[in-house]
Amino acid sequence: MVFRKMMKVSLRTVAAVCALTLLVTADGCRRHRKSKSAPNTTKYAENVQKIVEKRMLPKEMLDAKENPNLRWPDFSDYQPIVAQFYDDRNYEVAWTRDDAPTASTLAFIKAFQGASEKGLIPEDYDASRWAARLQKLNSDKSADTISAFDVAMTVNVMRYISDLRIGRVNPSHFNFDINVEDKKYDLAEFVSDNAVDATDVPGLIAKVEPDSEQYRKSEAALAHYLELMAQQEQASVEPLPMVEKAVSVGGSYPEATALLARLQLEGDMEGGSPKTNVFDKELSDGVKHYQERHGFETDGKLTPQTIKSLNVPMTERVLQLQNSLERWRWLPDPYVNPRLLVNLPEFILRGFDADHKLGFRMKVVVGKVMGQHQTPVFTHMMKYLVFRPYWNVPVDIARKELVPHMAANQGYLASKNFEVTDSKGNVLTNYSAKQVAQGGVMVREKPGPKNSLGLVKFIFPNQYDIYLHSTPAVSLFDRSRRDFSHGCIRVQKPDDLAAWVLATQGGDWDLQKVQAAMNSGPDNRTVSLKTPLPIVIFYATAWVEEDGDVHFFDDIYGYDAEMDKVLAKGPPYPIKPEPAGSKAKAGDTL
Repeated sequence: MVFRKMMKVSLRTVAAVCALTLLVTADGCRRHRKSKSAPNTTKYAENVQKIVEKRMLPKEMLDAKENPNLRWPDFSDYQPIVAQFYDDRNYEVAWTRDDAPTASTLAFIKAFQGASEKGLIPEDYDASRWAARLQKLNSDKSADTISAFDVAMTVNVMRYISDLRIGRVNPSHFNFDINVEDKKYDLAEFVSDNAVDATDVPGLIAKVEPDSEQYRKSEAALAHYLELMAQQEQASVEPLPMVEKAVSVGGSYPEATALLARLQLEGDMEGGSPKTNVFDKELSDGVKHYQERHGFETDGKLTPQTIKSLNVPMTERVLQLQNSLERWRWLPDPYVNPRLLVNLPEFILRGFDADHKLGFRMKVVVGKVMGQHQTPVFTHMMKYLVFRPYWNVPVDIARKELVPHMAANQGYLASKNFEVTDSKGNVLTNYSAKQVAQGGVMVREKPGPKNSLGLVKFIFPNQYDIYLHSTPAVSLFDRSRRDFSHGCIRVQKPDDLAAWVLATQGGDWDLQKVQAAMNSGPDNRTVSLKTPLPIVIFYATAWVEEDGDVHFFDDIYGYDAEMDKVLAKGPPYPIKPEPAGSKAKAGDTL
């Protein structure tokens, strides 16, 4: 018994000594190593540990001046993960062997330097500093140099992989209701097991990014627009002169030659003969193609709106593509290839087949820019349809838009197809405008073709009470800009959408049966989906079509501008989630 007690004490003492001395040499006392990467030296363990604990690398000499070792030296947001990374590998160095950079190190440095082609900012990963660091590493084999190089690589690899996986800024910071948490890697484990000894870094990066054809097409478009940006900057092109009113075919435009060159830059015109001041049919056709790509009225006239857009520099088009790629990276895996996607600044709904191919596209009306009625950005599952629905008028809308008329006309609600109910849904004939204003009774619009929701609505239950629905106000779909709703999304072809949605369920629904349900079926009929459909309410001001054309749209809600401000400040970017909430008031949607 005494011998056993002595053995237990002795073992505990040895373990404590091992933990305190922490691998002074490779042959010293070792804890269990948790990394799948090949073992490496621990002779720099003490130096590495000190750097990680300080959360700051020693300053380095660049251009005869002392500079922070990292372009963005505050890596406090990654420090616990960096510490875990080194702890799991017993504080072995990761990015050098025999004091020389590994092949994976050089491949990641190359990736950092090309980060702009991924829609990222190269200097977030010290792109311009690695050449000097490599040169110093080659000439200075001191423990300080090797340890600082190793920690700098770890921080930047983690930043790069995390930024490509879940984006740089938590979408909750912008009140976007998109959950990135489930996509997060155990970054310490992932980098140690997969990145440290990676033999195919570009292949590893591709697996980190969203597995989406639209994402890949946007990335390819970004590479092309980076080239156009360089061309435009090198040529120092002057802006096209503005016109007071639209120029039609045969009209005069003093810089027709410059207009031709600008249309050729993005491929809106391939040929054309330069003329000094004539706006001819060739130019008009090029303008028409440009207008179609930007969501304008495609009349082929050289309008002030068109010239203003043509004068937007390629630098801004690059930013639009970069912002769109950032938002794709936010999407949870079930929504990276959604069956339905509404792109708010484009005013378009797309449906995709099970194999991710485009099935249809149709126009939509979205929330107004003014009046805090912006349609929120979020992901959800469509679960059921309602044919010939009631519209339960939110109290705010009833108070603002119905009560003033009720005060002047006792029979106003009935004349406009509304009825009033109590909390149990019983229809009332005796009520007052004051009761309606206070929410003591509820107003609902009766089903039918004049109902504000039209004849069908598509429900994906969410905190904002946002849904897709038809509308009797079909003339709005003729507008090029379509932000007119209180927050809900009105669809151009509701019968086609309903038939498409129900066809995904494998039942006997077809277009004829859908139209019968809408026009003559029972009121308020709910049809549940056996398999819910992922739907994304998205915000991308740049979109690549099936034919490869890149379309750009106005930043109607200012979300691109908000993102640009955040990214300009550099890391650490906001990561603390803020309460997600619609700019449209809950219950105040239509």
